[in-house]
Amino acid sequence: MGLSDTKSANGVMVVRVEGQLVVGNRNELKEHLHRLLEKGERRFLIDFAQTGYIDSSGLGALVLLGRKVREEGGDLRLSGLNEDLRSLFELTKLDTLFAISETPDQALATF
Repeated sequence: MGLSDTKSANGVMVVRVEGQLVVGNRNELKEHLHRLLEKGERRFLIDFAQTGYIDSSGLGALVLLGRKVREEGGDLRLSGLNEDLRSLFELTKLDTLFAISETPDQALATF
């Protein structure tokens, strides 16, 4: 899994996940967002446009991150889920926990 981040014009930290979010690498994403929180970032968009698969441990990591960001007074949103991932989020009802947009631009417009 690869991670990269950029700050949007409206101050949202956009984190792009490339590859799979699975048991072997979920802590990388958690640690990455924790470092950004420590630096004072509070608004996040995780873009999964380059992600093909998320396992149950990856979903669990997202739930924990969402809770942590909210506890810190922030906001965590998602974008770029492919059809399979979108179905997974609907089946697990996680689409009710996260604001999910088709594209990063659509998501950034809602912050």
